[in-house]
This record gives sequence, structure tokens and C-alpha cells, in this order.
Amino acid sequence: MSGQLGEPQEGPSHAGLDLPNPERNEAGVQRGVIRRRRSWIQKVLEQATDSPLQWITPSEVVPVAVLAVQRYLLEGEARDMESKPPLYCYDVTISDGVFREKCYLDPSLNFLVYKNILKVGIEVKISRVSCVYNEKRLGQGILCIDNVHCGESLDSISLEIPFRNRAHREIPERPLRGGKSHYLALWNNEDPYGDIWLSNKEPEEYNFNNTRIISLSHLETTWSSRRNFPALLVRILHKSKLRYYGKPNKKMTEPYQTFLEVADSSGTVSAIMWNALCPEWYKSLHVGLVLLLQDYSIKKSYPFRMKPLPVNPRVKLISTMEICLNLRDPPTNIIIIPEEQVKSEWRLPKLNYRFITRSELDDMPQNSICDVIGVLVYVGRVQRSKKKESREEFWSYRWIHIADGTSEQPFIVELFSTSQPEVFENIYPMAHFMCTQLKVVRNDTQVPKLLYLTTTNESCMFITGHRGQPYTNYTKVKNFFQWIKTKTDSGELKNTVIGGYYPYPPVPETFSKYNISVKVESFFTAISEVRKEIEDLQYREKKRIAIQGIITVIKYVPYSGATESASASETLRNADRPSTSQAARRESQSQERDGKPQDDGPVSSQCCHTTSASLSPPKKKRTLQGPIPVPQPETAAQTKGNKPGMPSVFQRQESTSTGSKGKARKTISDKWESQTWREKKFGLIDHLQYGCIYPESIPRRFVLEHRNFLTEQYNSQPAKYIPQEGRPPKLYEFKSALVLGHFEVTILGLNHEIAISVAFLPEYSPEDVRTSQIGTLLTCMNYSCVFPKELTGNDKLQGPRALTGDIIKAAAELDKVHIVGILDICNLGKNKTEVYLHKIYRPDKTS
Repeated sequence: MSGQLGEPQEGPSHAGLDLPNPERNEAGVQRGVIRRRRSWIQKVLEQATDSPLQWITPSEVVPVAVLAVQRYLLEGEARDMESKPPLYCYDVTISDGVFREKCYLDPSLNFLVYKNILKVGIEVKISRVSCVYNEKRLGQGILCIDNVHCGESLDSISLEIPFRNRAHREIPERPLRGGKSHYLALWNNEDPYGDIWLSNKEPEEYNFNNTRIISLSHLETTWSSRRNFPALLVRILHKSKLRYYGKPNKKMTEPYQTFLEVADSSGTVSAIMWNALCPEWYKSLHVGLVLLLQDYSIKKSYPFRMKPLPVNPRVKLISTMEICLNLRDPPTNIIIIPEEQVKSEWRLPKLNYRFITRSELDDMPQNSICDVIGVLVYVGRVQRSKKKESREEFWSYRWIHIADGTSEQPFIVELFSTSQPEVFENIYPMAHFMCTQLKVVRNDTQVPKLLYLTTTNESCMFITGHRGQPYTNYTKVKNFFQWIKTKTDSGELKNTVIGGYYPYPPVPETFSKYNISVKVESFFTAISEVRKEIEDLQYREKKRIAIQGIITVIKYVPYSGATESASASETLRNADRPSTSQAARRESQSQERDGKPQDDGPVSSQCCHTTSASLSPPKKKRTLQGPIPVPQPETAAQTKGNKPGMPSVFQRQESTSTGSKGKARKTISDKWESQTWREKKFGLIDHLQYGCIYPESIPRRFVLEHRNFLTEQYNSQPAKYIPQEGRPPKLYEFKSALVLGHFEVTILGLNHEIAISVAFLPEYSPEDVRTSQIGTLLTCMNYSCVFPKELTGNDKLQGPRALTGDIIKAAAELDKVHIVGILDICNLGKNKTEVYLHKIYRPDKTS
């Protein structure tokens, strides 16, 4: 147990001088924590240990900085054995400018981490603390945070501040409570995290003179009658991602498991690496390495595990046994053999890749396995989906687009974390990306056709160091590098995109097909339950829900060139705006005074509803996180025409001429409101406001010079504070990749008691002209993509402004029609949730 409260002090002398603080008083935090003569942490610790209640409300509450938020499995201590305790708990490292201290976060405050409200880089005020002791050890206790107020992000925090407690500096880091020896990744269990994960294993020359080696095929027929097994000389063909199987009451120090598919000339078999051997070896074992395995054990193979396809169909697949690699019982000896020492007479199988091009993907059957290489032209944000039957465990994933020059369409890939955080968190547009063991997902009966790739348990990613890799000798790989060189030299790779809301995969085109595809007991979410669904979301968790209602209002909100401060003031003005009929009355009265409907605000005419939390930042700080207007998209004068033979993902979209825009503004209405809404809006029980757009929801043009900043924005929040280099830009300063603005759509519940306003963010692609795709709002909201009408003769291409009129007109045609709305909801952190309309169905229509 770390943390002796009474041990000798380290760090600066208490007699040191105060540093000047131009912005705050002595107890405050400058834009970056300053040193003080008296440590607030030390003072609170003394008060807590002297208190007979073992908890105190500090006599002085001052801001401290958060340097780390770290997660680990919660073990069954007596204090925590209440009904349904959380599976995981958190240690929070704070700094007061004199000392650092690692504190235990009371489980009742875990929701602040779930929502990414309590995070690194912010200042917090701790208003109640307690002292928690381990009764099995003498005099050891830790500081527990019982009440905290989360504030704003700090410009900078010093990492030179020492720990007050010597034990908190130990390497490897240890959690404060329980017997676990390590921390977990903050947002999933698949990624290796912390300093227990070694990567220093190197190949070493080995003398085989006195080593007896057995072939896999021979071992298969004799293992059940053997007590000792000779050494195995094998090559790694596949490596799975990590599996964490820790449970609160299991006495496992490092409960990890990973599968290696290894082979010699006689066969292929699964080798399972268990527990503490994973942190020691996992990051050093790569596909293609040759291993000498000694002192292993063997067990009967688990029959239901899905194994990857064999690399070489001529090599026997051994499925009756599994090799077990353990740190003990017996302690396995693993040696990496240098490739120079590998002899041809060993006849070890070579790696065999299944590269396909994008043009070949169209003919690949469902569930086929393939490898791809290309340039990243879109990198989506990291999102999370909840694992089955678990309220605290998630998968991390992101969507990416890969172009290889063989088609105008990119590979669309659903990229789950593959236990390679050093790659997964550092991919960016314009990078050369290679991924193995991808599975084809397709549905040719759906409109538009569903076709994408998704990672498997054995997928592996590469973004750097392609030179010298065995796959570079493949013809398709060579062709890609030749193609990409011409595009790089001509500067055509600059038009790439990062982040934002990504409406994929699309839902089926008809309600009946969607009803069949969704395998849930409760298909619909009542509008009265939507708020709870949204509030239950955790950080970056994305869900798709279906609601019923009637479209009563739709209005177009164009992009604005206003600054962030203007947006903040707009949000402040709307902060106290009621969400019920009172707001409707005020809006109606204002319109009557003006004699016309009000103009839209810079981003949204209504403030987004944010999830309230008693311990979250105060209203003033919270409203500053409201929607920020997006800069104007590139005009036609700023873009170049499409180039023949160039994938559409590289092509910039043409805008309409400025001359036609002014005319369109006069002839096209930006808003439609039904008579039903005029009659019912005053008597609503509740009106849920989720119609605004946040900066994080807008896909941005990628700028290579700001690669680190943009990558950080769309990754998950880190567990440890990382200082910024220089003064970082603002996200809203980067150009939007969208041409259209967005729509606010108000859906009235079937009982006419509750309404919800949501955002619709259509994509508009002028070069992708398809027949009869803009006929109805139902069609244009399919796949969240608007397609212009097919052009004939001398017709001019419809501009974004004209298309907005088509969409609003289509909405008006759905007046009083019972619709089903498919909503994409995602928690962006710090009380911000995006709610987007993905698709509209008419249940009475079958086609």
C-alpha cells in the first residue's frame, strides 16, 4: 500500500519564497500551477489525520491541477462491498505547485471520469477529503477525494513538481488500493498501458548444439504420453490483441491472455501466452519473428475458438492441442532467433499476405479476409461502444478511409483498437497505412450498398517503417508506392479530412428491412426516455436509437464566420432559456413584434441541452463550452477542378457562384413550421434541445503542420497530462470539410406532450450525381448524404443553397405524417452530447 502520511517531506523547503502571481492570489493557480511557501496538500493531510471523523472539509479550498487520472480493477475491500459496486476505480494525481499527491477518487464520483468532466489538464477544487487506511498494514493510508468541483483547462502545468510521498514515485507505478500491480488503459481493456509493459526483448544468437527440437506434427501425436517436451522452433504467423479477464475477487496479478499462431514445416498451432508473461513479452513479439520455445505446457484445444485462416493451405492446421506459455508452472523460456541465423533447411513457412486493391474489393464475398495498404484520406475520431452485459467496459474504434489509386472510392474501414495504442492513437491523414487480417462486411441488397472492412482479433497495423518489411516485395504494394509518389510530388494529397461526426454504417432503405436488422427486445425509445438515454452515455460512447413522432419544424442554419467569443456570448444569452412552452411563447411574441420569423443565430438558434451534474463546472463555465460557429467552407475561387483519374476522396467540392447565392437567399425559405406546432408548442411538458453543432462534430481539413494538435483533438482523453508545444490553435480555426450548413429538425412525440430538436448534418457531393436521389426527405436522409438530381442538357448543377430549399420543401410534405427517426447520439465529454438525425422512415411505406 503506497502512501505513509507521516513520512519525511521531500521537495522544496517550506521557507522558500513565493513566486509572483499576476492573475490570482497566493492560494490560486496561475495559468499553470505556481509554487507556494506552504503546501495545501500537506496542510489538508495534517487536518485529515488529526480529525476524529477521519474526514474534513478543508478550511481553505484552493485550485489544484490534475496531472493524471488512472484506472484499475477494484478489489473486494470491506469499504466497497456495497450493492453493485463499480468494477473499476480511479487514482487522481494532483499538484498544488509545491507537491504532487496521488489520491483515491471515491467511487460515488466515478461518473465525473465516465463523462470526461474530471480529466487531466484542468484545475479542480476539492471541498471534502477523507483518510483511508489499509487495516492489514501498519500506519499506511491514502488521501481520498470525496467532493470535487471541476474547473477550466489550464494553459500549462509544471511537471517538475515532486511527489510528497516517496512511494508514489516508484517504478513500475502501483495503484493505491487493492493488490493489483498495474493500471489499465483509461478507456478500454485491450491496450497495454503503463511501465510494466516491456519492449526491450531483442533477438540473440543461440547455440543449437545441445538442443533437442521436436516438430509440431510429431508433438501432436505424442504429447499426451510425455512428461517433458522438447523445444519448438517456430515462426509467428499471427498475433491476437490482448484479452483482459480480470475479476474483482480473482487473485490474478496480471490477468492477460494473447494468442500466437505459430508454425514450423509440419504444421500450425495456437500458442497461448498467459498472465505476467504478457507484459514482459507482448510488445516485443511481432509477426514474422522466429522463436525457440522451451519449458512450455500443452493442453487440449478449446473447440469453439475462431482461428485465423492458415497462411499456407499446404501446412497442416493442428486443432487438437494448444501450447501454453506461462511465467511459472513451468516457467517458459522464450528466445527470439535472429533472421540471419534462420536456416533454409528448417523450412519454416514464410509470411503470406492477402493484399487486395480497392477495385478488387467490389468482388470480394462477405467475411473474406484480406490485407490492404494505402494512404489515409480520412481519419475519424475515436469512439466507444459498450460491450455486452457490461456497464463499464467498452470497445474503442474509429472509422478511416484508405485510397490506393485503383478506384475513385476509398476503402472504408472500421478500425478497432488492436492493442497497438502507439499506432491507433497516432494515425493521421496523408500517412501510408497498412493493415492485415481485415474482414469484408457487405450487403448488396441494401440501398446504398453496404461495403466496408472491419478489424479481426488478429489484425495488425503499420504506419511507419514500411521499408524492409516483407510485404514491400508484393506487386500490389509496389504499385501503390509508385502511385502515391506521383500524387505526393504533385501536391494532390493535401485535401484530406480528420474527425467529426461520421454517419456510418448506413441503415437499410426501408423500415421493414431496418426492423429485421435490429436485434433488440425494445425497438423504439420513447421520446420521454431519450433524455435518460443521453445522460447514461459515457465519454465518446456512440449509440443509435429509434424514436417515433411527427416533423413539425425544420430550419436551415448556414455556416457563420463569427469568432468563438461571439458564439460563447450567444450561448450565454441562451443559457437560461426554458426548454418548455415558455420558450415557445417568447419566440412567438418576438415574431409577432417583428412581423416575421427571427433570423437564425450564428450556429444554432437554440442552446443545446447539456446533462447537468451537481459536481460539474458552474453554469457560466459550462455554457462557454457551447457550439462554436464553423468557418466558411472554401469557395470556388479557392478550389481546383477535379482531375481525371483521381479518387473522389482527393477532389475538392465546387461551390456555387456568389452571384447565384444572393438570389437564392431571396427565393428559398430557410424555415418551415407546421400548423400543428403552432397549436401545440405552448402546452408541451418538455422540449429537449439538441439541435446545435459542436466544433468536435465538424470534419476538418487536415493541416500537416498541426498534425499533433489535430490528432490529439480526435483521440481519447489521455490518462496523463501532456504539455502543449507553444500556443495551440483553436479547433474552430480549421476549415470545415462540409459545404452545407446544418438543419435543426423538431420532432413532436405522438402524444403531443414532448418534443425534441435534433441536428441534421447532410453531406453534399456535387460530383456524385445519381438519379432521383433528392425526391423526398426520406431519401436524402438515407446515409446522411444529399445527392443532386441528374443533369440533362444545359442544366446547371444545383448549389448547396438550392438543395437546402429542396430539403425544407420535402419536410413540409411530411406534415402530420407519422415517422420513425433514427438518431445517432454520442457523448463528447464535459456535458456535451451530439444528437444527429441519421434517417427518417415512414412506417406506412414499404419501399
